[in-house]
Amino acid sequence: MTDPVVQTVQAFLDECADLDRLVAGLSDDAWRRDTPAAGWTIAHQIAHLAWTDRVAHLAATDATSFGAALEAAAAEPLDHVDRVAAEGAVPPYAALLARWRAGRDALADALRGADPAMLLPWFGPPMRPRSMATTRLMETWAHGQDVADALGVRREPTDRLRDICHLGVRTRDFAYRINGLEPPAGEFRIELQGPGGDTWVWGPGDATDQVTGTAEDFCLVIAQRRQLEDTGLVAEGEAAHWLTFAQVFAGAPKSVMQGRDRS
Repeated sequence: MTDPVVQTVQAFLDECADLDRLVAGLSDDAWRRDTPAAGWTIAHQIAHLAWTDRVAHLAATDATSFGAALEAAAAEPLDHVDRVAAEGAVPPYAALLARWRAGRDALADALRGADPAMLLPWFGPPMRPRSMATTRLMETWAHGQDVADALGVRREPTDRLRDICHLGVRTRDFAYRINGLEPPAGEFRIELQGPGGDTWVWGPGDATDQVTGTAEDFCLVIAQRRQLEDTGLVAEGEAAHWLTFAQVFAGAPKSVMQGRDRS
């Protein structure tokens, strides 16, 4: 049986490869095309991924250097991500692409070689290597959606969405807390249709707070790439409220970041 960390790291790399195929042949003008994230071009999106992969690599290999990166981000909590993306989103774009490729491969090697039980520091709660791989998978997919939207193409969903859905369920209480709200005591029932027709389920069958729909729509909402009302998701009870601010990534809540980069 494949090691769970190795399996998730490979899913991350596969997601990177899918996005790579979208951007590898772009002209310089296309790299400068605006994406749905205000002020961000396609180059900004890839520069952001290159930076976060590099910082994740530091978290896995060099806690001191990661601490310095964390302090730099804390010094400008609303502007650091935008500034770093802008600094990286400059031509030659072939160099940006090479930097992203090298960084994600280095991160993958570090996560595969890490003690699976160790806790890695991060901008949110610390996490184990498999969780770090899952968050990198999620963020690559989310920023890949921004790139796909900018290019006017539709990506075919894959079973890699299951890990992102699971992360969304696991981060429910985090989303409540960063919005100054008390998380509900009971679990929600999440019942989603995967790309291959399988049904993916979380939570008890008798829960009155429920979400049903496709895994792709659920991921789009929890990654804040679509509003609930723009998807086919059906949410009942408190679950409908949750999906108005659900957030699967670390950072400031939606109410603060409205109109800025969506991490």
